Amino acid sequence: MTGGLTIVVVEEDRARAMAIVDALKDAGDCDVFVIGNSSGLARKIAAHAPDIVLIDIDNPTRDMMEELTLASGPLDRPVAMFVSGAAGGLAQTAIEAGVSAYVVDGLSPERIKPIMDTAIARFRIVRQMRNELAETRRALEERKVIDRAKGLLMKAKGIDEDAAYALLRKAAMDQGRRVAEVAEALATAARLLG
Repeated sequence: MTGGLTIVVVEEDRARAMAIVDALKDAGDCDVFVIGNSSGLARKIAAHAPDIVLIDIDNPTRDMMEELTLASGPLDRPVAMFVSGAAGGLAQTAIEAGVSAYVVDGLSPERIKPIMDTAIARFRIVRQMRNELAETRRALEERKVIDRAKGLLMKAKGIDEDAAYALLRKAAMDQGRRVAEVAEALATAARLLG
């Protein structure tokens, strides 16, 4: 486990919470905060800005999942949820809410470290995929704008595609901007003059 983690444990049973805290302290250097009541969970978790959230709950409800989505910032940090039994269909809901690990059979202190490490690793992989997807979408949108601007230049000036791109690139260099920014400005101007 990476040292220096800030961990929030959501556990209503005080004795279990203390056992979890002890196991976490034994596993490595970390600051652990326990939330014993799930009301206002979003605010309570946000106040600690944890690196990971561990939730131990007997029977999660759909309302709890909605609160979890708001509370844990699953896109911002890994979340591991420990449940007592297979609560019909909630595993899928938990994963869709951004939970990195959904563990049936509850939380036992000796399993905390490997599950937490797995949740952190899975979260990092999913975050990297989300970032790559966002970058790919951005590049595709830029490509569409550039193609639209090239088409406008080709029609207005009677030039071929390579010459239109060369004009866009030269304008971008002259203005110290990216080609996509110049293309967007041209497309916007064309819509306004339309």
